[in-house]
Amino acid sequence: MVGRTNGQAHPAWARGEASPRPAGRGAARRLRCLTVLPLLAGLLSCGSSESDGPVSLNWYNFPDDSGALAEAASNCTRASGGRYRIAYNKLPRGADGQRQQLVRRLAAHDALDILGLDVTWAAEFAEAKWILPWTGSNRRSATEGTLEVPLQTATWKGKLYAVPYNTNTQLLWYRSDLVPRPPKTWAEMLDMARDLAKEGKPHYVEIQGAQYEGLTVWFNTLVESAGGSILNAAATAPSLGPPAVQAATIMHDLATSPAADPSLSNQMEDQNRLAMESGTAAFELNYPFVYPSMKANKPELFKSFRWAPYPGVDPGRPSKPTIGGIDLAIGAYSRHPGLAFEAALCLRNRQNQMTAALKGGLPPTLRALYTDKALAKSYPFASEVLSALENASVRPQTPAYQNVSIAISHTLSPPSGIQPRSDVENIGSQIEDALQSKGLIP
Repeated sequence: MVGRTNGQAHPAWARGEASPRPAGRGAARRLRCLTVLPLLAGLLSCGSSESDGPVSLNWYNFPDDSGALAEAASNCTRASGGRYRIAYNKLPRGADGQRQQLVRRLAAHDALDILGLDVTWAAEFAEAKWILPWTGSNRRSATEGTLEVPLQTATWKGKLYAVPYNTNTQLLWYRSDLVPRPPKTWAEMLDMARDLAKEGKPHYVEIQGAQYEGLTVWFNTLVESAGGSILNAAATAPSLGPPAVQAATIMHDLATSPAADPSLSNQMEDQNRLAMESGTAAFELNYPFVYPSMKANKPELFKSFRWAPYPGVDPGRPSKPTIGGIDLAIGAYSRHPGLAFEAALCLRNRQNQMTAALKGGLPPTLRALYTDKALAKSYPFASEVLSALENASVRPQTPAYQNVSIAISHTLSPPSGIQPRSDVENIGSQIEDALQSKGLIP
């Protein structure tokens, strides 16, 4: 802005409109004044732009169609008492596009203020020093009353780098007119599906089998539910082992059984929703957005649409579904980091999280909201979501996560072609290369 102001002053001078007279000491003084005055005017102009109004804070987040995010920005702008104004800037709809845009701008040291990060990005952005750590009173405000597992997604090497804005987790959705009770394990669910198939009834199990992040989430959930992990605790090497082989075996068993939807290898969350609403499936592993959709689109099926905890891998061992969501971070090159921290805390306060849950279907990260009557009315499954979140798992936390995820989703696609033991060995080898920075980051 300073450069642009100065640049506007020079052309007039260059055109000779204020050109110095040819001789004399007075002429020289006039020349110095004419040279300095435009610069002063420019500086005064720049200084007055912020003193005349509130500071602008740019918030970059996913494109929200419900209006909840825009409403939060307005609420916090009003609550600031004129000290700042939050501009909500919509990122691309896909997570990969969102990450690419943020990475490119931060690599160029752009002054981004508040960043909506996918729960898998904190380690990468923190390691690159693109986001600021939350310390002191900001950290205390960010962690007070916040669910523990979402906080893990915002933490890297013991430091908090973001405040959880919303979260999400999958439940088992099923038709009570087809099965009298929900299955507790994957083996039980596949047996039920086989029995329904023999009876000529709807029997598919809908889950995300396409070659994308959803396939990695499915694998991570099964590995964690089997008592394992993809990386070791220090995130320095693959862990995998027998739990990963068991997870890959379950994926293969589903894909080669009558329970598999013929479109499994191309299905993402929304295709699963539509398949369940079409009436051909008995079970669906998906996020809570399917509930209002079924209610609106298929009122007859909605009467027998029920929910239950995500099936476990072993009898007696609770499942550990993988969580999703968005964390709010403060850009390292923000010109107003103090106000940005304050604004981020406002954007995820009780009122704004409740609005995001009711309007946008985004489960909150503040534990107390799960016992709020307003939430329970729209989320009759709130207690199951809370229980799942408290026993949830996170995806591998490493700056090389993009490589790790691609290695998993490409190796395990299509699920019908999985060879459990050799594929897990292959994934381990690719993860070792990724952690040692061999190859390019996608």
